[in-house]
Amino acid sequence: MPILPREQPEQPRAEAHRARGMAESFGVDAQRYDRARPPYPDVLVARIVAASPGADVLDVGCGTGIAARQFRAAGCEVLGVEPDERMAALARTRGLPVEVGTFEAWSPAGRTFDMVVAAQSWHWVDPAAGAAKAADVLRPGGRLAVFGHAYEPPPEVAEPFAAAFRKAVPDSPFKDQPAHRPVELYEAVYAKVGATMREAGRFDVPEQWRFDWERTYTRDQWLDLLPTTGGLTQLAPDRLAGILDAVGRAIDSLGGRFTMHFTTLVATAVRTGTS
Repeated sequence: MPILPREQPEQPRAEAHRARGMAESFGVDAQRYDRARPPYPDVLVARIVAASPGADVLDVGCGTGIAARQFRAAGCEVLGVEPDERMAALARTRGLPVEVGTFEAWSPAGRTFDMVVAAQSWHWVDPAAGAAKAADVLRPGGRLAVFGHAYEPPPEVAEPFAAAFRKAVPDSPFKDQPAHRPVELYEAVYAKVGATMREAGRFDVPEQWRFDWERTYTRDQWLDLLPTTGGLTQLAPDRLAGILDAVGRAIDSLGGRFTMHFTTLVATAVRTGTS
């Protein structure tokens, strides 16, 4: 996978949720985030819905509502929980009800759900507390589904980005990441998410699902997306401009566009018990 200062930081998962500065930095340009970030495979949404006992969804860390809108289009009633008011405000303009707060501190006020989903956001939740909270708000037989993208630009794009990022942010904890990382590393992360669900003592044996797909990006589309990734959201404009210039020139050398391979991974488990 590419060396992107992504919203899945390379640190122990028990500590990722403490990086609140990055976790709540994506709303700096919520409109760009909503415009540029890719959706999730429709087949993924359909599979989660089909494997759940009903259509009431709680979307944890819903952001601007990218995944929430897909679940709504699939016939679900969706409530979002989002710590960043800027992101929540944009989601509300799309007709989504959103309550502001971290999932751990959020009060369900007696409400329960058939699905708890987290799209590109579970790493910002305390893993043990999050699994326990999900079990609390799920109805018996309800499903917890945690999912996110791993993606790989071609080396001609990934390598210039890595070099430009190291130059612009020499003190970043991401600076030594390789430009390519096999998808198996991400699968191992999602396996750990599943193990945490199991350790909560209220979920059935976790499953891991995988969806592979591709999307073509023009130069402008990719440069629109890059500033929404973790790490770049907090860069000074001059440093960001240097990175975008290097990546733009790399894409120009490929004819102004490239094909991205995405792997969307899911860790999911069913809430056990009768009450």
